[in-house]
Amino acid sequence: MAQFSVRIKTSAIKEIEAISPKTERQRIVRRIQALGRDPRPMGCQKLAGSEERYRVRQGRYRIVYKVDDAEQVVDIFKVGHRSRAYR
Repeated sequence: MAQFSVRIKTSAIKEIEAISPKTERQRIVRRIQALGRDPRPMGCQKLAGSEERYRVRQGRYRIVYKVDDAEQVVDIFKVGHRSRAYR
């Protein structure tokens, strides 16, 4: 399988930096890096709507992203606690 490049929106970077404790942040970053190797891992779910958006769980947090197979890019849009991730 080809390697995808991962792009993270500035707002998502701020959301990651705001997560405490540091160990949880590190798990989320590792999960995002893994999306570059496999953009649709076991357990990911396609979100309803017109765009090809997916979400993957990492503990209590959700990572919302879009996959562009033609350009081999994964765009991270939102990282947030499960109670606020889809707003």
